[in-house]
Amino acid sequence: MGLQMIYTLLVAVLCTSLSSAASVSGSLGVSVRSPVSVHRSHTSTLPCWFNLPQSAEGLEVRWYRGDHFDIPILLYRADKIGASKDASYEGRVSFGLKDAASGGLKAGDASLKLMNVTIDDAGDYTCYVSIDQGYDRGAISLSVKETGTSPSLSVMWNGGNQVNVSCESAGWYPQPQLRWLDKKQALTPKDLNYHKDSSGLVSVHSWLLGSGSSEFSCLVGPSDGEEKVARVHLGNSFQTAEQASGSSVAGWVAFTLLLLVMLAFLGWLYTKNKALFFGKKDKAQNDQADGNSLTALLLNKADVLAEATKYYVNVTLEQLEHPYLTIKDRKLRDKSKDFFPDSENLSSQLCLTTVKGTPGFSSGKHYWEVSLWNEVTGLKQSWWLGVTSATSFPLQNNGALTQSNGFWFLSSSPDRANSFQFNTNPKVFLPVLSRPKTVGVYLDYDSGELSFYNVDDKGVIASLTATFTREVFPLFNPGRDDKTPMEIIHITVQDKCNETDRQVVE
Repeated sequence: MGLQMIYTLLVAVLCTSLSSAASVSGSLGVSVRSPVSVHRSHTSTLPCWFNLPQSAEGLEVRWYRGDHFDIPILLYRADKIGASKDASYEGRVSFGLKDAASGGLKAGDASLKLMNVTIDDAGDYTCYVSIDQGYDRGAISLSVKETGTSPSLSVMWNGGNQVNVSCESAGWYPQPQLRWLDKKQALTPKDLNYHKDSSGLVSVHSWLLGSGSSEFSCLVGPSDGEEKVARVHLGNSFQTAEQASGSSVAGWVAFTLLLLVMLAFLGWLYTKNKALFFGKKDKAQNDQADGNSLTALLLNKADVLAEATKYYVNVTLEQLEHPYLTIKDRKLRDKSKDFFPDSENLSSQLCLTTVKGTPGFSSGKHYWEVSLWNEVTGLKQSWWLGVTSATSFPLQNNGALTQSNGFWFLSSSPDRANSFQFNTNPKVFLPVLSRPKTVGVYLDYDSGELSFYNVDDKGVIASLTATFTREVFPLFNPGRDDKTPMEIIHITVQDKCNETDRQVVE
């Protein structure tokens, strides 16, 4: 047989095969829509439909992944739906509808409904349909995504004109990108690390060194999607967030976060205090993940504690009988961890163990002190101090202690042992150089200033400014799993005589 004849036979066979395939395709056609994207833990539908000839005997619909034809995640055969042979899909898959007008499987809709989507569900799926006359199939790609947390910034003053700024965000999938900007100029970080947890979610951490007069923006997000932003401006003159973003004043709630780093020089007889003020933020974005912007000012403050103590007020607790706290002689602490078996539910305990003091304030300047030290149990590690406009305690609405709901406070950080933090969003951690035994709280209602002092070092810990529109009350929370009580300090008559410049309110 010559080469020409062999070639002719091969072409004939190929044409016959193509004709047969076209005949099958013409009698049974499978159509799909791909790709499909879904958020983790949500429900997704993978659209697949088919056109049947007049005779559809022996109909089989099979969904499977990769090349695992014999391990279907959903199988319809002999007019019955069988159980999934892939244990990871058991109870999570069923036939769905590709659209609201679909007539379901009997009308040729073989779409797959996948519930409680996991990261492991990402990948390729095959919709396979067969009848006695032939078969057809279609492939669908499923992508799974998860939006992570808003970036958290930490600012550490390194002395001179240099700062260490770190940024972290968690709970992303797929792996996000993290970018640093100084205004619009890209910055190269000193370090950039990714970590994947047991569920497959990715966290990212990065830090860099920069000038104390720079504006740093940390942007985290998918390469093809919207990024979340946290921003801090370090400068020599105050700049509000409205000025930075060009937004109007109307509808904005002001808050300024003052971050103080005390620099002690050997041989000096005093401590220099340097602070970072964080500026205004749109109230509508106060609890949202995007658009986070902070503005800061570097400055010196001296002798501010002496001025604040002129307005000393003896604060008392409004509630002496409490279901979750032991309160006696102006001392309070949590009764027992047995009351809170879920030790991870911090927001729940914070609501239930927060109490307010009296009097309330609707104008003027006021100052009070709280001891965090006990000779037997030592220095208190867990605490919350500030003011609130709420009136009903204990609170039952878990997670409601936000500034937009009338709470302004400083706390020992539940996330980091060496940091304090305000209840702001995004989080900004304040470095702790020395933990205070006594904290002074100063409220200037009219100016909207709330400051916290380390009474032992006579220095500012941090300050916060906000717009107060209602009467506010001192706020106390003794933290959790901490045996050291929190004690509200009163000034006696003798103290008043010895310090006649104090304007003490009875």
